[in-house]
Amino acid sequence: MRPDAGSGVATAKRTMERERKHAHMAENLFDLSGKVALVTGANSGLGYGFAEALARAGSDLIIWGRRADANERAAEKLRVFGGRVHVDSIDVKDEASIVRGVESALAVMGRIDTVVANAGIANQVPFQEMDSIIYHDLLNVNLHGSVFTLREVAKHMIARADAGDPGGSMILCGSGSIFQGVPTMAHYAIAKGALNSLAKTLASELGPKGVRCNVIAPGFIITEMTMANPEIGKMIADIVAAKAPLGRAGNPDDLWGAVVYLASDLSRYHTGDTLIIDGGKIANN
Repeated sequence: MRPDAGSGVATAKRTMERERKHAHMAENLFDLSGKVALVTGANSGLGYGFAEALARAGSDLIIWGRRADANERAAEKLRVFGGRVHVDSIDVKDEASIVRGVESALAVMGRIDTVVANAGIANQVPFQEMDSIIYHDLLNVNLHGSVFTLREVAKHMIARADAGDPGGSMILCGSGSIFQGVPTMAHYAIAKGALNSLAKTLASELGPKGVRCNVIAPGFIITEMTMANPEIGKMIADIVAAKAPLGRAGNPDDLWGAVVYLASDLSRYHTGDTLIIDGGKIANN
């Protein structure tokens, strides 16, 4: 045997072992590299949580929010994950702003594969005291803003499909109020219930173009918005913790798995559905 034969055999064995391990290495089935996602209301709260999950999975991002400074702070944190991030100051109450925002996003990013219609506001008012201003202000953001955002993205996805590049995922941020009565939140429930119905219509209408539409319905999630009044927020979180089988209120990262799954090709046969992410609270009632 040549003096170096032993080391050569050992090297060959190590090489074969590395190749064997590589062949069985876990594949990241939820890799979103090459995809572009638009998330509305993405500079804080649930929206930022959705955006972070998508960025961590490799997606490029389009971030919409009303405040330019908050948008930039969010974008700075999201760029750490290595993807492109385009920000725009969009008020979804303004239909023209939405139209311009989608046009601008496509000019910069080239495509939109995923849209997360998340932008929303919440306030509480007894039903008998709810005037038209309170009612329409909330619907203009939570319902109409989502409708027009989805409409503009649908135009792009349909055109892309007609050009031979079908596919796309529309994700609507719903709420447990779709399924349960929440006192003093009638206007909020109206908006979320309507979006839940819209998702099924879009799943049916856009499915032939390869476009899917689903709803994520969170339970009570601890965010800047839900804890704006810390005393009330903590009270609600404690009530939820007592009722939910998992024993706590939710956090934005509890929704990461759902949004990444729905944005990924693994959900290619999943449409027209509502995913309830609430720690089992509804099941326990």
